[in-house]
Formats: sequence, C-alpha cells, structure tokens
Amino acid sequence: MTTSVGVVGQRSSAIVGRDSELRTMGELLKSARGGRGAAVFLVGEGGIGKSRLAASAADLGFAADMRLLRGRGSAMGPTAPFRSLTEALLSLARLDSPVDVDALGPYRAVLGRLIPDWGPPVTEHDGGSLIILAEAVLRLIGLAGRGNGCLVTLEDLHEADPETLAVVDYLIDNIARQPIVLLGTLRADQSPALEIVESAARRDAAVLIRLDRLDKPDVRRLAAACLGVGKHDVPQDAADLLWAGSAGNPFLVEEILGGMVDGGLLVAHEGRWQVRDTKRATAPHTFVRSVARRVELLDTHTRDLVSAAAVLGQRFPLAVLREVTDLSYRDLLSYLHTDRAAQLIASDDQAPGWYGFQHQLIVEAVLSLLAPADRARLSAQVADAVEAVYPGLPGEWCQVCASLRLNAGETAVAGRLFLEAGRRALNQGAADSAVALLDRAWEWLEDEDGTARADVLETLLYALAEAGQIDRGLSSVIALDQVGAGLDRQRRARLRTRLAWAAHAAGRFTDGIAQVDAARALLGPDASPADFAPIDIVDAYLAVDQPGQEQLRKAEVLARRAATVAETANLHVVACQAWQLLGALVRPRDPVEASACFEHSRAIAVQHELPIWEIHALARLGNDDAMRDGNLDRMRQARQKASSIGAVTARYHADASTSLQLILRGEFDAAEALIDEVLEATTRLGLREAVRYVLMMRIVLAGHRGRSQDLEHALADFRAREGDLVQHAPRVHGLSKAICALLEEDRPRAVAELSLALDFEAANPTIYAYAGRHGVQLLLRILSGAAGWAAYEEIVSDPASQFRWDRQFSTFGRAVLLGRSGQHAKATAAVAEAISVGEPYEMGRHLGLRLAGEAALADGWGTPVEWLRTAEEFFHKADIPAVAGACRALLRGAGARVAQRRSGAEEIPAALRVAGVTVREYEVMQLLVRRLGNREIAEQLHLSTRTVERHISSLLTKTGLPNRKALGELAATVDTSGAG
Repeated sequence: MTTSVGVVGQRSSAIVGRDSELRTMGELLKSARGGRGAAVFLVGEGGIGKSRLAASAADLGFAADMRLLRGRGSAMGPTAPFRSLTEALLSLARLDSPVDVDALGPYRAVLGRLIPDWGPPVTEHDGGSLIILAEAVLRLIGLAGRGNGCLVTLEDLHEADPETLAVVDYLIDNIARQPIVLLGTLRADQSPALEIVESAARRDAAVLIRLDRLDKPDVRRLAAACLGVGKHDVPQDAADLLWAGSAGNPFLVEEILGGMVDGGLLVAHEGRWQVRDTKRATAPHTFVRSVARRVELLDTHTRDLVSAAAVLGQRFPLAVLREVTDLSYRDLLSYLHTDRAAQLIASDDQAPGWYGFQHQLIVEAVLSLLAPADRARLSAQVADAVEAVYPGLPGEWCQVCASLRLNAGETAVAGRLFLEAGRRALNQGAADSAVALLDRAWEWLEDEDGTARADVLETLLYALAEAGQIDRGLSSVIALDQVGAGLDRQRRARLRTRLAWAAHAAGRFTDGIAQVDAARALLGPDASPADFAPIDIVDAYLAVDQPGQEQLRKAEVLARRAATVAETANLHVVACQAWQLLGALVRPRDPVEASACFEHSRAIAVQHELPIWEIHALARLGNDDAMRDGNLDRMRQARQKASSIGAVTARYHADASTSLQLILRGEFDAAEALIDEVLEATTRLGLREAVRYVLMMRIVLAGHRGRSQDLEHALADFRAREGDLVQHAPRVHGLSKAICALLEEDRPRAVAELSLALDFEAANPTIYAYAGRHGVQLLLRILSGAAGWAAYEEIVSDPASQFRWDRQFSTFGRAVLLGRSGQHAKATAAVAEAISVGEPYEMGRHLGLRLAGEAALADGWGTPVEWLRTAEEFFHKADIPAVAGACRALLRGAGARVAQRRSGAEEIPAALRVAGVTVREYEVMQLLVRRLGNREIAEQLHLSTRTVERHISSLLTKTGLPNRKALGELAATVDTSGAG
C-alpha cells in the first residue's frame, strides 16, 4: 500500500498486504490492452486503502501508456447527478491527445448532458434515456481506449447518484468487448452501489475485491515503511499499540503513528525508535485526538481556514475560502502550504485551484471539534461566499448552498434552494436525484399560504412520473390536500390535472378520471375556456383508452375544443397535445387530414421551441409514412432526435411504433430485440401505456412467425401484467391470431378470428389500424366467394383502406376477381402490382402469392407455378413448414416438379433429426461446443439473444439433457463421430 504520514514527513511507495490484489489489477489491465475489458470494484471500510490501491492501479496504467480517467462520488454537499462520470470524462479534455468526439456520431450530442460543449442544452421537463447515455459513455471510453487501453476510475461510488449507478451497471454488462478497465471504489456499508456490485459479481460480470484489515505483521511493516526503517526497527510495543488503536485499518495506523510521533510517545533516540509511555495511547479515539492536536497546533488563520474548508466538504475551491477570509491568494497558499496544514490538506492535481483533505475521516474529525453554534455561523458565512463566487449557483453549487443554509438553520432558504436544485436535476434527466432533492425541499419549505410547497409538488409530480414512481405520484393527492387550502382554485385544478397526466402515463385510467373530475369541480362552471383546456385534453386522452362506442367521439369533441382554445390562449403544449390526438382520431376515416393535424402540431412545437412535442409529432408523422408507404425515414429521424436530447418517453413511443413496422416487414429478430429493449425500459420507468403496446407487439410478433404456442404465452403474459385486452382485441384477433392461423394453413380459423376482430372493433372502436377488414379479410372473402366486386369496391373506397399493408392483400383480391371473370391479362398485371405494393412486407407478400396462386391454378390464369415456387422457397427458409408444404402440394397437383427440401438437414446427426432438432437449433448446438455465451452465439448467427435462449430451451427439451454444457458435449461427440 502506498503510504504517507505527514507528521513524520515521509512518503512511502511500499505496498503492504495487497500483493494478490495488485496482481489481479495488473492482469486485468493487461487484458484490457488486448481488447478484453473488465469491471473491478474495491470494497472496504473507510481508510482501508481503496483509493491508494486505485492509485497504484493508475500507476500501472500510466506505465503502460493507457489513458487514465478519474472521477469520484460527490463529497461536496448532497449527491449531484452524474458528478463522477462528468469529472472522469472531463479528464479527456486535459489529455495531450484528446479523443475525437466527432467520431461518436449522434452519441456526441447525448453526452451533452454531461459535457455541455458536446451537445445541445437539455430543456425544461425533457426526460432522459439512461440506456442511451450509458451507451454513449461506453462508446466514448471505448474510443479513448483504442491503442493501449483505458482505465476509468470512479471513486466513492457509495456516494454516487442513482443515475450514475445506472450507467455503471450498464457499463459492467457491456464492457467485456472494450479495451477498458472500469475500476470503482466503495465502502462496505449497505448501499445501492454495493447491491449493484455484488449482483454483478454473482453473475460473473465484475470482479469484486474486498479489502480486509491488515494483520499484525503487516501493521508493523506499514509503520516501518512510514518511518523509513526496517520492520524489526519498529519497537514491538509500538506495533502492539498501533494494532490496538487501528485494528489493522491502514489509515488509522498512519494517523495514530503520526499522533504518537507528534505527541512524543514514539521518539527517535540514538538512531532507534522507542516508546516512552504506553498508557497514553488508547483506541479508537486516538485518531480524533490526533487530528484535534494537529488543529490546535495550527495558527489562528490556518485553523479558521481548515474549519471553513471542512464545512464545505472533503474538496473545496480556494476562491470560496478567499471570499470567506478576505485573504489574498498568496496569503491563502502560504497558510495551506505550511508543514502542519499539509498534514491535513493537499492540492488536487486534477483540478487547479482546488484542494482537499487527505481523508474524509479528517473532515469528520474537524467538524466534531466545532461547537454547534460555531458550525452554524460558519455555514452561513461559507454559503454567502459560495453565492458571491458562483452567481446563480450553477451546477452542484445550488445543492451545496442548500445544505450549508440548512446547517446554518436557514430552513426556508434551504428549502427554496433544494427546489431549484430539484428542477435542475429533472431538466438534466436525473429524475431519481430530482425526487430526492424535491423531497428535501418539501421537508423544509413551510409557508402559510402553501404557494412554495405547491411549487415543489408541481415539479415533484413531473419528477415522479419520469422516475417511474407513478404510484407515489398518484398518492401525492394527500400532499396536495395539505397545501391546497391556501391556493387559488386555478392552481389547485392545475395540480389535479398534473396528477391526471401521471395516471394516464401509468395506465391508471380510473385514477386519472377521478383527478379530472376533481379539477373540473374546483374550477366550477364559470371558469374560462383557457382554464378548462388543459383538463379537456387529458380527459380526451383518457377517453381513448376506455371501452365503449362513444369514447372516441367524446375524445374528438374534447380535443377539438382544447385545440381551438389553446392556440388563442397561448397554451402551446396543450395545443400540441390536442392536434396530435386529433390526428390519431381522424386517421381511420381521413389519413390526409390526420397528417395535416400532425404537421400543424409540429409547426406549433417548432415555433415555440418545444422539442419534446416536436419529436412526438415527428414520430406520428413517421408512423403515417410507414403505414401509407412503408417508409421508416421519419420514424428513425424522430428516434434519433429523441435520443439526442434524452427525450425518453418520446423515444420509446417511436420505438414501439417502429417495432410494429419491423414485424410487418418480416424483420423479426430486429423487432424482437427492439421490443425487449423498450419493454425493459418502460417497465422500469412505469410507462404503462408504452408497456401495454409492446406487450401487444409480442403477441403480433409470435403470430407473424407462425408460432401459436408463443402467441398464447405472450397473450397470457399480457393478461397477467395488464389485465383485459379490450382496446387491443381487434389486433389480437385480426393481426396476430388470424395471420398465425394462415401460416398454419387453418383458413377457417383465420376467417373466424377476423370476424371476432371486427366484432370487437364495432363494439369498442379504437385508434389502432390493421384489424384486417381492409386487407386480409377482404382477400379471404373473395377467395371463398363470399365477396364480389360490390364488396370489393365498398372496402377500397374507404380512406382507411389506403394503408400499404392492407393494400397488398386487397390488390391480390382484385387479381382473383379479375381472373375469375376471365380478364386474365389484367389479373396477372394486378398480381404484379400487388407484389410491388407488398415490396416492404416480405412475409405478407409471399402469403398473398400463396393464396392468389391457388386461385390462379383453379381458374387457369397467370403464372401460378412461378408464384407458388417463390412462396414455397420463402416459407421453407423461414421455417414455416405448413405453408411451404401447402405450396408443394399445389405444385404437385399442377404437375410441376417439386425438389426435395433438405437444406442443411442432412448435416444433422440421425439421432438428433429423429428427436426433431431443426437446422437452426443444430447450428446453435455446434457453437455451444466452444462455450460461447448467448450474446456471442446471437452475434455469430445474426439472431436476437432471446431467440438463442428459445433454441437452447428447445434443445434441452428434445434431447432430455440437463444443461447447456451437456448439449455442448453431445455436439462435440457427434461432430467427431460424423453425422450418421
């Protein structure tokens, strides 16, 4: 352990009692330079040597020419969002060869949340995707590590904010393929940081090194290193005293040793160290007394400086001390650089103009020497100095000043500062930190009329919604009642409306309606339209998700009223919300008007600088593009914009819509990966509206893969988590179950499911498309003879029939009608048109060919053999055997030659073929021989991790083997014995 005892006047480079830990660090750093990263955490009590071992690791990294980044948890005032990450990344700017952050592409802007120079500022109430930010941090430090690797040291993680810990957790799970060592230090006390680290260690994602106290021989060796003598030159009775006083804690060993020397207990006599009076050394208070002795020995000016610095925390800027003391910088430095002051305080090499105590325990000891009245007085003086040096209290200074005012007994001022700090944390996307700060504001702000607490509550409701603490947000109605008595009706109604929005985001519709009713009652019938507009629009959004034939009509009336009033009353956010909802409501009957509504909403958002609502509008326009033309450009643009400013809700809504389009396009693995990502994030954030949507997408995905068992499991999962499916029933039956039935060649079941879909839609109209009426159902009715030209014209004249997914099937239906009426050339041309319309939708297009091909064979038109061969080829490769088999049967019936299908199957050993192992499952099994993880297998086979998990589960079932290791061993055996 690297040591220093200021009172002895020596620094030792000796490493005592940590040989195995240093070896581990060296091995991890070497591995990182080779491209294999790791996360390692040093855990132990205060003073055990975590920082010193981390410094030794940095020395090793420096010697190997690695990039070194360092940050620490906030030791100055309350927790500051992303503090240690920001400090670490700022280290890059100080390097001789800075990283080219432009190489990060769109992720550079995301990092603007940490480094303002790298991206746009975050505007008020913008959310933040921690997943995106974490990925941006990972890419940046990976870029920094190119060449010789990078060591990122984050100290005092037990003091880190929840957002930093979320990023650390992400880095742990994704660092293995990067040239990075992430080194964290934290105390052994129970904390969120320790839970993350221990969890990572249990799943072998991180190395956890618990630093124990030194044993008696190592305590003696440490003392010898500090004194600059051999181990046996330290008197045994001195070593015994050090052991008794420190219990093997290295920091206490050094401090007690220094106190023993300063106090004349341990003296050098004729070249040898001797103990004079063993009764004077007791533990564990020896350390505090040692610090007290040192403070007493300081001159008056230096003692005042040390006390003021301790009030600020372990680290402090000279500028604040200068303001407190009215001393010049020269005089300040002269006091701080005395021998005795240097025993307690040292300059911060990483931050010019900053100093810090040698250890947090010294800060605590100095503060314990101050009388309560003196500490309160000094806290007020330091707070005044902070406000003078840092006007407006930027960054974490707002929180620091809040804590100082609290320590000074100025609770009301402290409460207002905590409120401002909470607002800033929320704007930065640090919702959890914002909640903690606003809770403190609520605790200390007490005003007669309740106005100040209402300010806190209004911001807190935003923060709780962003942090996913929806239940707590809804329970805030009690707090609202506490502060409401002194507020005017409009303010109380506004708070109720905010609660209603929180309920809407959480899918708690009954609670939302109750808050809407309460807000209307507060305003009374004589309130102005401008007062009602915010309530009307949340009421409209709640109505959309309620069952009943009149709910959509009610929602449209409310939304139109809100839109009209909002624009004249300058309620720009309400106007954006209203026009976007109107677009969704009118889309089924007039897609052109819907797009106009979305464009109008976007124009309002751009004009009034509302980036969140601009992105929501862009996402809805992108969804229109995708439905009308199959074009995903604007959807991707919305996602990128949302990511660039950390607009979490907007980003996940765009992702959810994108997942549906990926399913329709047959990009199943990409859809599955996106659904899993969005579901994990929105579940954590409590965004139940988005959760419901992506759970529905799981059902649709299973249907379009032709996996009825997976479909039923996904359906059961939805019901278990979210309850009824009334609003999504048309899609469950028309877009999922009906398609799945067709892929299983069960046409009667498909017809029945489509009928159910339309029955549900008639009873409970929804804003969602693709129930099947305008596409698949029309084609099936034409094929069965139940629909002719009149029915066809009625359907395609409906504006809602113009969505491209439906048009491919209706065009195939037109081809069948033309062929049946003897217009063969037009029928063939209609198939070519249907193929063109269905170009984005690989599975849907081939399903249309299979269905129309059968009709063409029966009626003698077109080139059905060619169409059926094309469809058979696709469904064979897609592992949808029922449709592939039906195509082959139709081809044989037409007298066409049908090739035997065994692509890859001949490579599967006979025993495994008999067990039902598929080609893809066998490919997965072969990779298990190399002991690859699921993620590595997924990357090699271009699958999603969840798909690999499903294949392994299926293999275990089919082979009867107990685990993946046994599968790998079986695969190795059959590989060497041949595929017989």
